[in-house]
Amino acid sequence: MTTLHGTDITIVGADPSYSEIVAFSIDQSDGVTAVSNSLRDATCRQLSVHREIAVIPNFLDCQSYRRQDVSPLRRRYAGPDEHTRILIHVSNFRPVKRIDSVMEIFARIAARVPARLLLVGDGPELATARRMARELDVADRVQSLGSQENVIPLLSIADLFLLPSEQESFGLAALEAMACGVPVVASNAGGLPEVIDDGVTGFLHPIGDVDAMAASGLLLLTDADLHGRIAAAAAATVRERFCVDRVVPMYEAHYVQVLAGPS
Repeated sequence: MTTLHGTDITIVGADPSYSEIVAFSIDQSDGVTAVSNSLRDATCRQLSVHREIAVIPNFLDCQSYRRQDVSPLRRRYAGPDEHTRILIHVSNFRPVKRIDSVMEIFARIAARVPARLLLVGDGPELATARRMARELDVADRVQSLGSQENVIPLLSIADLFLLPSEQESFGLAALEAMACGVPVVASNAGGLPEVIDDGVTGFLHPIGDVDAMAASGLLLLTDADLHGRIAAAAAATVRERFCVDRVVPMYEAHYVQVLAGPS
């Protein structure tokens, strides 16, 4: 049994010498799953595999992933001005996450509304984020928090999640934000359109279109009714489609099917 996550195709894309062994492993598996249609299609296209791949999405423990009341934490990062908006980006800070776009989007938003940006995670592009914060004159409004074992409290104080990635096999970070009632502005890339319904549960724009992403972010941060509708719809979608009690039975059914098949 093989389950494909983003790491599988990232490794293959970075080093073609893995292609043959990964394709062989997939074709020799009795059952193969991928977390998105996008990842399944990319796998078939890049590796020319012949084994059927079932798409079963990532999931969350929805009892845990929900917005919490952590007002003291919000005051810690937003300060005393109740009009200050908190934006957040959570990732491994690899080039594919387009951290330069995160910083440019934030700078455009911060020029129009009082805002703070929380950078959660660690990786090679974190230095780029810090350098650009200085160049864009927003360094005093950006805080780098490093890797966090529990992001739910931080998501619970956020008003907007930025994910302008070049590629996402699924978009688990976006799903976690949505579950906590945080509207997401993201790239229309990879598996993100399978998680975010553009204009309904978040906003999607072409890769690199920082002007459009900033405009959507500003719209959400200045229109309380729209923000509330998007946040509520996002959280409802997670609970309808991506909770553990919804997705785990899909895996169980697939395992039963594989075990019942020919050896």
